[in-house]
Amino acid sequence: MRIEEELAKVKPQKETLLTVGVFDGVHLGHQRLLTHLRNEAQQRDLLTGVVTFKSHPQKVLSPGSKLLWLSNLETRTNLLRSFGIDVIVTLPFTPQLAELTAREFVHLLKDYLKMRGLVVGPDFALGKNREGGADQLRLLGQEMGFIVEVVPPVVLDGQVISSSAVRVALAQGDMETVEKLFGRPFSLTGQVVTGDRRGRILGFPTANLDVEPEQALPSDGVYVTVAHIDHESLPSVTNIGVRPTFGGGKRLVEAYLLDYEGELREQKLRIDLLDKLRDEKHFDTAEELKAQIRKDVEQARAILDKRMRKCKS
Repeated sequence: MRIEEELAKVKPQKETLLTVGVFDGVHLGHQRLLTHLRNEAQQRDLLTGVVTFKSHPQKVLSPGSKLLWLSNLETRTNLLRSFGIDVIVTLPFTPQLAELTAREFVHLLKDYLKMRGLVVGPDFALGKNREGGADQLRLLGQEMGFIVEVVPPVVLDGQVISSSAVRVALAQGDMETVEKLFGRPFSLTGQVVTGDRRGRILGFPTANLDVEPEQALPSDGVYVTVAHIDHESLPSVTNIGVRPTFGGGKRLVEAYLLDYEGELREQKLRIDLLDKLRDEKHFDTAEELKAQIRKDVEQARAILDKRMRKCKS
């Protein structure tokens, strides 16, 4: 079985306290669980471990659904490491894995990852047909020799923080709410690829970001952003959409870095989206579009300056 082959590669040096989940976005709810996991592991002299998945379980469990990632695998694993996780296991979520019973799955965790305990959220369940909820896992733990701890959710403004709540805010372009739920700005990462150079012709050269096709994007529009390249953070304005002024087409992510004149092609770029300036719109002429871009840049600078002053105060 491929799952066993993947687990056999890990070989932790001592017993572990684990959690299992997608951790899409690593939002504040995930962060509370990870912090609890780390603290408990330190008290018990155990390694911390996260078992997550390379592909979203929904692709197997609901083949017709098109659930996009809030954060790709590289971003997720980097965020998990930032919380001091010792062991990160990324498994392919296959039909074979989906057929495992809760007992079979935790047997694998004990055999290959030396699991001594499992930390989960209140709605967590594993195993075929989600049979392994917290109560069932506790019974298995009593029988097989591992503890189970349930961490309560994080509630913000009366709402439980979840990946679904983030998706709703993201689809509305509500970056302020997304940042509250994440505890950090929403970001997009990708390689800069060659475009049609239309931005350069207009006087606002843009970096076209090649984001993964399964990456969730906010609603089309113009955003205040900060671009990170070569350990430098630069103010920027980013357009997400089909560029209706030029006839529309493929949905693109184009960033104009306000204070950068270097070469960006083929470099890796991360963009933090802070605020939405406006929806994408059609302009009758290129001159009208240029005038609007100048307004966008001026407004973006004002927002970024205000944000910087607030951080310093």
